[in-house]
Amino acid sequence: MTAQAALRAAILRLAAAGIEDAARDARRLLAHAMQIPPERLTLHLGDAVSAEDEARLDRAIAAREARQPVSQIVGERLFWGRPFRVTPDVLDPRPETECLIAAALAEPFATLLDLGTGSGCIALTLLAERPGTRGLATDLSPAALEVARGNALALGLDHRVAFRLSDWFAEVSGRFDLIVSNPPYIAADEMAGLSPEVHDWEPHMALSPGGDGLDAYRAIAAGAPAHLAPQGRLLVEIGPTQGEAVSDLFRQAGLVGATVLRDFDGRDRVVAARAA
Repeated sequence: MTAQAALRAAILRLAAAGIEDAARDARRLLAHAMQIPPERLTLHLGDAVSAEDEARLDRAIAAREARQPVSQIVGERLFWGRPFRVTPDVLDPRPETECLIAAALAEPFATLLDLGTGSGCIALTLLAERPGTRGLATDLSPAALEVARGNALALGLDHRVAFRLSDWFAEVSGRFDLIVSNPPYIAADEMAGLSPEVHDWEPHMALSPGGDGLDAYRAIAAGAPAHLAPQGRLLVEIGPTQGEAVSDLFRQAGLVGATVLRDFDGRDRVVAARAA
């Protein structure tokens, strides 16, 4: 079987399973099965697919039919142009989170704290973009911290970042120029409406704090003033309807300049504030 024939068959299987962009996913999974860079797949469509590659493709397509995210199947996701290892223990890095990165990079910083780091994509991207900076990344999941440590090592940033098991600020000391977080923010009654890729395959503790979805922001607002350097900045990702509520929490905690920033699709995505 040629790669072209394998691709056609994969597209048909994924389309029959109701996968929205079957062609895109089939191409990515075929490249993974053939162990070639995705951008070079077109050059290999005339190649014969080995029995081993065909078996690898079949397993990958079966996993996608079960709605496992492509990033978990291939084991990585690009974020801000860099590859990050992804497992079911961490959230899939999402393009909309790059809005937080852009906002963070708009001003200088020397030290940063990433609360609920997951894969480490936020902290490690910021450190990579700002040589000479140092950071601390925390998470409540030991498995997530292992993924983040592996990503730091792969990116050559392990000497500039420390990882710590912590429930928000519980094990954090010191002050930072920049505090960032993409915390769980989905309300309990919204969980059932998530896509199977998210609801069935991503860690629920990283998706929802339960209740109204604002508990993480309450904890962050309570602890941030004691851990921000003078004029230090706090940037958090939010759900598209939470801008006003999170801004109010930050103002009530004594933070100033609370501002809601929109993502590249025009939706409210980040709340920024700073220490007085």
